[in-house]
Parts: sequence; C-alpha cells; structure tokens
Amino acid sequence: MRIRPARPAELPALQDVERAAGECFREIGMPEIAGDEPLPLDVLAGYQRAGRAWVVTDPADSPVGYLLADVVDGNLHVEQVSVHPGHARRGLGRLLLDHLADRARAAGVPALTLTTFAEVPWNGPYYTRCGFAVLDDGDVTPGLRAVRDREAAHGLDRWPRVCMRRLL
Repeated sequence: MRIRPARPAELPALQDVERAAGECFREIGMPEIAGDEPLPLDVLAGYQRAGRAWVVTDPADSPVGYLLADVVDGNLHVEQVSVHPGHARRGLGRLLLDHLADRARAAGVPALTLTTFAEVPWNGPYYTRCGFAVLDDGDVTPGLRAVRDREAAHGLDRWPRVCMRRLL
C-alpha cells in the first residue's frame, strides 16, 4: 500500500469509498450518517487541485482510502478520512493520518485537528489511539467553532461530537 496525491479521474472512486465506509454507521443505529451523500465532485476537485487530497492504494494502484485536509487556525484539519471496509483494520487510516502529520511537520504546522463523533468506536476512541486529544471547550479555536457550527447546521449534533488535536 502506498499514499500519493489523489488524481482527478479518481474522485468518483473516493465517493464510492465514502459511501461504503458510511454503511458501518447503519449497523450502530446512525442510518442518517450512512445515507449522507459524500462531498460533491467539484468540492473533491478543489481539494485535489489544492494538493490537500491523498489516497492510499491497493497493489493495483486503485484508491481504497483517502484523506482530505483543510487549513484551520494555522493547523491542518482532517476534513475527511475514510477507508473502504474491505480494507479496514489494516492501519490504512493511521497511515493517512501519519502522512498528513509528516507533511504538517515539514511545513512547520504545529498540530492536526479534527471533529468527530465522541462515542463511535472508529471515531473518537480511534483518534485517541492515533495521538489526538479531546479539546476542552475553552481550547476550541474560532475556526474549529465555525466547523462545528456548520456540522450542527447539517444535523450532526444529534450525536455527541468533539474537537480533537494532535500536537506535532
């Protein structure tokens, strides 16, 4: 498996990975999340053109996971990281996160941030194992608050969510 920048022709495959990965939420009583459509192709293309979309590939060089990053308050923010369930539990999500951390360090960026479901095993607890820590409300930056406001408007606050940071 290797990590490389996403290619324009692969963007529909990223949507397929997201749809497949989302099905796990249906099994834990979160069908709204499972049914949520992935980011549109034009939005994915913006990440790809900006150099903030990476894929992890199988031996045939086909994407089986991906990560999108934003810049929020001077940190790299994990907008989305997904691995196809057929390739899950092999450390690919962690590889993508570590890849982003390496890029951040090389650019002098102090931390990675993300927002996630607090109680979903492959979300909050998983990111804790990957070196992220839950931020207290007073440590949530203005940019992260704006991210959380957009998530709340999208209905994600129906389940407990947290902001997390991984210092580099």
